[in-house]
Amino acid sequence: MPTADDLFRPTGGADGEQPAPARVRAVPDEPAPAEETSTAKKRASGRIRHDEKMTVYVTSAELMEIEQTRLQLRGGHGLTVDRGRLVREALHLVLEEFEAHGEDSALVRRLREQ
Repeated sequence: MPTADDLFRPTGGADGEQPAPARVRAVPDEPAPAEETSTAKKRASGRIRHDEKMTVYVTSAELMEIEQTRLQLRGGHGLTVDRGRLVREALHLVLEEFEAHGEDSALVRRLREQ
């Protein structure tokens, strides 16, 4: 079974070229300073060029929910977001709530239900 380091890899280069093979670590070598890791300062990455890629499989019903939410954000709130940004924002909210509430977080409760 591959390790986490084997699963995380950089995406294409500046002109769409494939990056040279290199060992990519899933975890930074040095932890971020304390002021950068506080919950109040963390934000989802938004619309930037992302260097890392992760594949997540979803059911057709889950994909439909994502698309419906994306269209509601656009039609009802004037927010044009792609699926990637929607998922990154949702992930950020879940991780932020987990960091703040730990054992009492919705993430822990839902994972225990399964």
